Amino acid sequence: MPDRHDDVDSWLSERIDPLPPPPGTFELIKRRARRRKYRRLAFTATAAAVIVAAAVTVPQVVSLPVVNSGRPAAAASSPTSARPTGVGNQASAGASAVPSPAALAPVPPNFRPTSVTFVGTETGWVIGQAGVAGHCATAFCTSVARTDDAGKTWSGVPAPLTGSPDGSTGVSGIRFLNTEDGWAFGPGLFATRDGGRTWTPVGTGGLRVTDLETVGNRVFALFASCTGSGPEFAAACTSFTLYSASAAASTSASDWTPVGTSTSGLTDGTADEAASLVLTGSRGFLLAPDRALYAGPVNGSGPWTLVNSITPACPVGYAQADGQPAGALFAAVSGKELILACATVSGSRGSGASGGSGGSGGSRGSGGQQKLIFSSPNGGTSWIQIATAPTAGITTSVAASPAETVVLGTNQGIDVLPAGDITWQAANLAPAAAAAGGFSYVGMTTDEQGIALPANPAAGTVWFTFDGGLRWQPSRIASS
Repeated sequence: MPDRHDDVDSWLSERIDPLPPPPGTFELIKRRARRRKYRRLAFTATAAAVIVAAAVTVPQVVSLPVVNSGRPAAAASSPTSARPTGVGNQASAGASAVPSPAALAPVPPNFRPTSVTFVGTETGWVIGQAGVAGHCATAFCTSVARTDDAGKTWSGVPAPLTGSPDGSTGVSGIRFLNTEDGWAFGPGLFATRDGGRTWTPVGTGGLRVTDLETVGNRVFALFASCTGSGPEFAAACTSFTLYSASAAASTSASDWTPVGTSTSGLTDGTADEAASLVLTGSRGFLLAPDRALYAGPVNGSGPWTLVNSITPACPVGYAQADGQPAGALFAAVSGKELILACATVSGSRGSGASGGSGGSGGSRGSGGQQKLIFSSPNGGTSWIQIATAPTAGITTSVAASPAETVVLGTNQGIDVLPAGDITWQAANLAPAAAAAGGFSYVGMTTDEQGIALPANPAAGTVWFTFDGGLRWQPSRIASS
């Protein structure tokens, strides 16, 4: 009878090759290591890092006209109250079917974008003015274009029947939640539930919408009391209230309601204030004019409450042309990790403020400013200075990727602090001449992909990055 021990000994003496780990394991380890390095840098660089837990301040609360709330689910039919819209600035009667890929409308000529929004990495919209005033198909030249291939091609789609910002009227911003539910705003408010085939004007009780964001199945907006004239719709604002609605019901004034008393009538008592709004998948944040930071759920389940005040080294400042603060700009990595860019703002808004998307006030100049970058690992409870950005350029926008790369838009270009690094890099902008005047907006869609808008809308382009912000290239908004 054979000895079974011989088989066991033979098996034990054989070479054993370990099984490979699941796909993506090593990349996950590298990513977590980068994050640990980044946080370790923030907490150990005590010479440059200051933990700030500023004293809580209670904003003054003033009563504002009330509007109401609702939200989106699946795509719905066109609202019966929607006004007829046009494709770009071309005339169109009523709500015709959404054009098929084979019958897309052309982009109106001379498109000058003032805002961009993406749902995913491929599909996005821009809004702006196009054509020549007095020669548009309607009384307005407001136009919208759409891409479904990350800027490789563009087509014209219907636009709200209103003009560019002029005091309390017109729109300059656009946001879509999905391919059906979208909003045009700044200072007016329009909503679509059919992908932009029709746009419905929404009453705001005389208030101006200075910021709007959407996530999940809700839309949030800042309604402000302002007296700025012409394109400076967000100038001379003296109070802000956070409103929300369901995406499935946001086409009527009665659909919108204040989120709560804590985020109503926010002010710092000056004559020219600003506030901003940032949403994540689980939590939203509101930066008030007096540096108070509020946070709360984004599903409409409750009010937002005061978290703390941001560092005293970071005054909010007055509003840029697009409504965003000139001094304190913030972005979110997640519901807990926040990034704050604090830019030196001298004096008040100047008389020579530039127009267009996110143009800066005249008193900000065009040379340079001190820019301190702070991080919060706990949803704004405390702040840690993690970097000082390059002095050159005036900050207009900040973005943070899921991997924690920080991207700054300035009136001279784009600066990038890669995740886990301590050295800033000037982004490669090609062609450089096309980036003259810098950028008014930057945003990161993923770790690798991002979008940016030139500060001069006449450039007629949206810029894209596909390598985490290090290299950017323009996409001209025009028909192929």
